[in-house]
Amino acid sequence: MSLKEILGIEPVINCAGPLTRLGGMPLSARVTDAMAAAGRDSARIEDVQRAAGAYLADVCGAEAGYVTAGAAAGLTVGAAACIAGLSPAAMDQLPDTTGLKNEIVVQRAHVTAYSHALRVSGAKLIDVGYVGFPGQGITWGWQVEAAINDRTAALFYSVGSAEGIVELPELVEIGRKHGIPVIVDAAAALPPKSNLRHFVELGADLVVFSGGKAIGGPQASGILVGRSDLIESVALQHQDMDVYPETWTFRDTYLNSQRLPGPPHHGLGRPMKVGKEEVAGLVVALRAYLEGDEEKEIRRQREDLLTISDYLSSTRSKAVLHEPGEGGRGFPVLEIYPHFTGDPGKSISMLINSLIDGDPSVAVSQGLMHRGGIGIIASALKSSDAHRAGERIAAEVKALT
Repeated sequence: MSLKEILGIEPVINCAGPLTRLGGMPLSARVTDAMAAAGRDSARIEDVQRAAGAYLADVCGAEAGYVTAGAAAGLTVGAAACIAGLSPAAMDQLPDTTGLKNEIVVQRAHVTAYSHALRVSGAKLIDVGYVGFPGQGITWGWQVEAAINDRTAALFYSVGSAEGIVELPELVEIGRKHGIPVIVDAAAALPPKSNLRHFVELGADLVVFSGGKAIGGPQASGILVGRSDLIESVALQHQDMDVYPETWTFRDTYLNSQRLPGPPHHGLGRPMKVGKEEVAGLVVALRAYLEGDEEKEIRRQREDLLTISDYLSSTRSKAVLHEPGEGGRGFPVLEIYPHFTGDPGKSISMLINSLIDGDPSVAVSQGLMHRGGIGIIASALKSSDAHRAGERIAAEVKALT
């Protein structure tokens, strides 16, 4: 069945990448089959997560792993773990952090719209350093250390291309010196697939990846890996705990061993629960991603971008293909800059809206709007749609230039 048959809507030709607002990466039959199979059975979610977590930990070289409801949810429950630890009373109190360590130190260059997910836990972000590198815009290690006090719960690092920052190895060193965990947002840090292990190898205590981007898993899935005690806290705050102590799945692990006084109930992560279908889909997608030929996929994307670029040759526009590695990206990007006639009624936003509202609907990256351009990303584009996308983009550019 198709989206049109189910919901009565036409699908979008996705030239913007696996964005959440576009539903993430189209799923392979292998992934959807796994999700359907998981949906036909019942299982204890603790067992599902434990098995998946062991696999994620092995793949990422971490002590433990957990499947979250996307990367942002991973940041929220990861922050909650750093604040509450293994205290059921603290878990029950969140997001009220009165009397708890609740500060997360973050460099100003890493304060993004996504770091808001940390604050959902009740955390207070303490930003340090400057912005605007080069020049005076730089952050120093001593500035991070100066912000650490007895309320500091974690240090935060966002993977990207910001310059003049305290890099992860130094941040980890600072964290270890003060006994404070380091959380890494690596949501979009794939490819290359080697990054699945890279940040753990550098010493990060918790690392978050998106499951619905390059990995090709369900959009509402993410990977959280790191220290076993922090992953334990995540698990305890995440699932339905409507149980009596005597029948709790983990009664031997936590109660009979006297590690905990009782099971926590409906922790902060409860609204971010993950179904067995998403867990199964993510695991199968990750297996396929690891088996895949990364260079072959990059070639496929490049060919699709060149196909689209060919259609732009007869328009009043400039098209530039950027290879992987440029701008910190792991994939090629086609940038298109239309030469507008000067008519104030014609603009790059009009082009973007015309493409998404037209037939067929084409979504492009809006990341270049401030420079008067659009971006074309082929990671979520079906190769069979490359010619249709090229025709539509060229037609709309001609109409506006």
